[in-house]
Amino acid sequence: MRNKKFVEAEGMTVEEAIAKALLELKLPRNKVKVVSLSEEKKGLFGMPGAKPAKVRVSVISDKENS
Repeated sequence: MRNKKFVEAEGMTVEEAIAKALLELKLPRNKVKVVSLSEEKKGLFGMPGAKPAKVRVSVISDKENS
């Protein structure tokens, strides 16, 4: 049984942050709910990494699936 109900993760993009959270939770995308906490911000001259994207990925309970 999984103890974690949600994970917050950061990445260069929202999709990368989601992928990291899914790996940590060991769940497929269809078993979680994703909330974007912040979008990535580009650095000077469009360089990546000025501010990472951040997401909260929550496990969907059996009650929510019904």
